[in-house]
Amino acid sequence: QGILREGLEDVKQFFKANGSCRLPLSPSLLVKGIVPRDCSYFNSNAVPLKLSFQNVDPLGENIRVIFKCGDDLRQDMLTLQMIRIMNKIWVQEGLDMRMVIFRCFSTGRGRGMVEMIPNAETLRKIQVEHGVTGSFKDRPLADWLQKHNPEEDEYEKAVENFIYSCAGCCVATYVLGICDRHNDNIMLKTTGHMFHIDFGRFLGHAQMFGNIKRDRAPFVFTSDMAYVINGGDKPSSRFHDFVDLCCQAYNLIRKHTHLFLNLLGLMLSCGIPELSDLEDLKYVYDALRPQDSDADATTYFTRLIESSLGSVATKLNFFIHNLAQMKFTGSDARPTLSFAPRTHTIKTSGRIRDVFLCRHERVFNPSKGYTYVVKVQRESPGEVVFVQRTFEEFQELHNKLRLLFPSSLLPSFPSRFVIGRSRGEAVAERRKEELNGYIWHLIHATPEVAECDLIYTFFHPLPRDEKAAGTNPTPKPADATWARPLGKVGGEVKLSISYKNNKLFIMVMHIRGLPPLQDGNDPDPYVKTYLLPDPQKTTKRKTKVARKTCNPTYNEMLVYDGIPRGDLQQRELRLSVLSEEGFWENILLGEVGIRLRDLDLAQEKMGWFALGSRGHGTL
Repeated sequence: QGILREGLEDVKQFFKANGSCRLPLSPSLLVKGIVPRDCSYFNSNAVPLKLSFQNVDPLGENIRVIFKCGDDLRQDMLTLQMIRIMNKIWVQEGLDMRMVIFRCFSTGRGRGMVEMIPNAETLRKIQVEHGVTGSFKDRPLADWLQKHNPEEDEYEKAVENFIYSCAGCCVATYVLGICDRHNDNIMLKTTGHMFHIDFGRFLGHAQMFGNIKRDRAPFVFTSDMAYVINGGDKPSSRFHDFVDLCCQAYNLIRKHTHLFLNLLGLMLSCGIPELSDLEDLKYVYDALRPQDSDADATTYFTRLIESSLGSVATKLNFFIHNLAQMKFTGSDARPTLSFAPRTHTIKTSGRIRDVFLCRHERVFNPSKGYTYVVKVQRESPGEVVFVQRTFEEFQELHNKLRLLFPSSLLPSFPSRFVIGRSRGEAVAERRKEELNGYIWHLIHATPEVAECDLIYTFFHPLPRDEKAAGTNPTPKPADATWARPLGKVGGEVKLSISYKNNKLFIMVMHIRGLPPLQDGNDPDPYVKTYLLPDPQKTTKRKTKVARKTCNPTYNEMLVYDGIPRGDLQQRELRLSVLSEEGFWENILLGEVGIRLRDLDLAQEKMGWFALGSRGHGTL
């Protein structure tokens, strides 16, 4: 901090002598001074500086940049240029991936400037709002976006931005082999746009931890990202859209393999250590797989998404990074509540006179459970508000209070663990009484506890409280949302059907809306096809089994070889979706018959087919 202050004094003297200057980052930006109170530094190895300059334009905001010393920013410039070209290719093809591409400029050997993107936070800061183990939890990103986008339409737009930008990041980081990916160099804007920073390792030059590669997954795609996309912890049809976007974006870049190899080849002699020989170029060639068909590449990238999502190593890497960063965290960092967009105090909100937990309510969104309605009375006459909080939010308040105060000053918190079903009505009723006692003791604790910012923030209304004010919604019957009548078949399957060189190609892409099993659990679905007539049952083809989902993704190609064009007119594709049941007979979830003479297979046919019990499907 002392060294930073000394350096800022030198910069002040520079502006006194020269009046103004153009920023190397973008010569169109004129600055006339530095703003010391807005300047600080980051805790990464190179200790980059966060600088804020006064804009010459009186109507313009301060210009914030990062100054790095110790990293070769030519590599960052090159990586960002490659991503910029990818983005141009996507946009030219009508695919806007909502990419955030920032400026970066090398001003000398091992030093340079990087543009700072406003209203953005690193994944680490978002995750540790839920504790040091936040990287293992699924909800932090969704909760953070909900906090900054309280209105339903705002949140939906943010999720849409997230789906597109996350897909673009997955493709770009995989093709360029960007490594050293941890939760401090992946950022999220409040508008939902995700982007990567700090490209000190690329073309597969992974950082090693002894003999182990730190980047074990093909790219960073974790369950908390999937939670945002799905709108919960179960796969939804929005995940199909995400997979389709990734595969479409990947195939568009593959068409321009030679462009990327030529551009990177021109840079072989410029002295960037990680781009120095043909092996480095071969990494990009192997990642783009130019010899594959689009269908094969789609199957390949779908498997990469599954591999990344199933990787525990990425989350472990994030967790280790959280631990490593704890030693840098200043003691002045006050704990905040993950679900509250801003901090409130006794001065800004008014003194609380009394709190009372009135009732519990059944909720179905974003997940099934109970919320507790608290009546908050303030000293100003007649000011009464109602706030809704979940048991997990009460628990977060208690955990954050324990960081500030010794346990002797705090009331004991109700146990989280219950015997039997933890979401039952009886448990909610019991917790209501216990939580009522807890909050009464909090408000009547010593002034340092009762008047602290955490408590006043907790009991301050959120946008969701204002929306629900004065309502006591009748709980929906469980069947209305969560179950279908038993014994029914249903859903839709997305297929791509094509015919070439006496071969019939059936790409099984996605299924949506499968009914749950009779016991209420999600099925383990797989697809089985026959090409009828088939008395010997020789045309059976099967996909892999997806686990516990009503909305599986496959992207698997089933091929029938040696089918003359004349035979197609007499053939029917019989497709069944079944749930694998181990020792018991597999359960039929739906089927469809497709007469091939109804399809013009001169070109590829892609679309959704309704699944029923029997009968012929329509595209």
